Formats: sequence, C-alpha cells, structure tokens
Amino acid sequence: MPAATIVVPAYNVAETIGDTLNSLCRQSFEDFEIVVVDDGSTDQTAEVVRAVADPRIRLVQQSNRGLAGARNTGIFHARGRYVGFCDADDLWRPAKLGTHVAHLDARPDVGISFSGSELIDAEGRPNGLAQTPRLRGIDAAHVFMRNPVGNGSAPVIRRDALDSIAWRPAHETCRDWWFDESFRQSEDIECWLRIALTTDWIIEGVPGLLTRYRIVPGGLSAGTEKQFASWERMVTKLTALAPEFMQRHAPAARAYQQRYLARRAVTSGNGREALRRAMAGHRASLRPMMEEPVKTGVTLAAALVLAGFGWSPLKHSAPSPAGG
Repeated sequence: MPAATIVVPAYNVAETIGDTLNSLCRQSFEDFEIVVVDDGSTDQTAEVVRAVADPRIRLVQQSNRGLAGARNTGIFHARGRYVGFCDADDLWRPAKLGTHVAHLDARPDVGISFSGSELIDAEGRPNGLAQTPRLRGIDAAHVFMRNPVGNGSAPVIRRDALDSIAWRPAHETCRDWWFDESFRQSEDIECWLRIALTTDWIIEGVPGLLTRYRIVPGGLSAGTEKQFASWERMVTKLTALAPEFMQRHAPAARAYQQRYLARRAVTSGNGREALRRAMAGHRASLRPMMEEPVKTGVTLAAALVLAGFGWSPLKHSAPSPAGG
C-alpha cells in the first residue's frame, strides 16, 4: 500500500489538470498514489488524465456530486495512511508531500498538516501575494476565526483523523461522508472545524509556501452572498455540536468572514458590496479592528474609495482566502 494518497477532484478542468498532475508526479517523496475523481465532467478532463503516463494515477468517474462529494469518493478509494488534497487547477511544490509525511510521521498526535500557499493567477504566474498563516498553537477558535489551513489544496491529513469524523447519512448506500456534501461552499472549514471541535487531533502547519493556489475571477470563491449564506449555515449546523463555543466565538468569526468577503468584493471592483461587507463586519465585532487594525482599516478605506470614486489600490490584488 502507498504511504499517501493525493485526491484530485476534477470537474471540467481539461485546461489545467495536466499541469496539476505533472506537479504531483514530480514530488520528491515517491511512495504515493493519485486518485483523480472526475465529477461528471463534460469536457476532455478524463482524456487528459489518461494521457498522463504515470502508473500511480487512478481515475474514478462519477455523476456530479460537487467538490465535497468528489473528495469523499477520493477518500473512499484512498489506500494511503495519509490523504492529501489538490484541486485540479492548483499546483504542489516538489517537496510538499515529503514535508508533510515527515511531519506526520514525527508527530503522531497531529491529524492535519498544512502549509502556506503562494497565490497564482489564471496563467499560473505568481501575483505577489501569499497565505502565511499561523503554524502552531492552533485551537478550534483560531480555526473558526482565521482558517489557517487556508484552502483545500494545502492540507495532508492522517486517515485516522478523517475516519474519526466519518458518518453515513441515511440515504447513502455506498460510502461514508467525511466532507458534508450538502455544502457547495464552506465545506473545507466545516470539516476542519468539526475535527477541531469533536476530536483530540492537533492541527499544525509546516514552514514554506508549498501549495500554489490559483485565484481565478468568477471561480468557486466568487459570489459573496452565496459564500456568506453557506458560512452561516455551517455556523448553524455546528452550533448543535458546540453551542457554548459558538455563542462565545461566532460574533468575532462573523466579523472576520465579512472582512474577507469585503476584500473579495474589492478585488472584483464592487465597491458598494465591499463597503456593505466591511460595515457588517464592524457591527458584528470589533475584534478584527483591535487585533489587526492595519489590515482591517485598509480594507475599509479601499471599500470607501472604490465605492465613491471607482478605483482602489487593492482592486488588482487578491485577498488571502485564509479567513479574512
């Protein structure tokens, strides 16, 4: 059995999945398999995958179930004791898998190992921004407010940690769920937070920008209204698991989420939406302003300028997707 499995959810990604698979096949740590889950693609995704000549790649095809459903299918087929995820438009640095495997081997109490990420544009060029999250001392409150894992291509997770949160809905006859397939957004942080709230597994990062995370205008992360509604539904769901935790931390987490969405709106050129989100975050909690006054103040200023004059210094940059 391979030591690790890399799960690649794929839906109509014929233009990018070849580069993604090539980056994964070039990992310096070689004891792994790649499970590509073609989630009902209607383009040439499957043909591109089959054309990559590496025996470690397995292709699984299914009707469309969404990103969470594709990840769940990948976990179901995974044989490694460690499971990493890489979306089919992102890239991994050659040392990424080996770094996480060494981390997890050395720390049997760590369930999720993650890294920072370099942000790239649609053509794969660095845009000068990066996710550089806290790596240690991460508790459930920090996951909720700041999501240090950052994106779905950053973590490598111990299979035992995933199985500790698995469940099977009544209508599911074939396999368990690890990610909640009822979510089309916020499924990542819902999973990380469920691990943090309901298990003893430690979430810890390793140094380096080992993931190259693609920011594409109009992609899944776009659409602030839907994103926020999904985030609120996550809060409602997890409140049943930890009501006191949610009551204590939800206002500040909501403020950080609104700030993140405000920065998204700024990069999209929507000043009114950015200002609305920034002010909603301010009303929810003052913690972002107290804890990170520069970033919070710049976000508000950019929203004000863009809403009033149609230009902002942040308009052509991208905010870190790591929670604000």
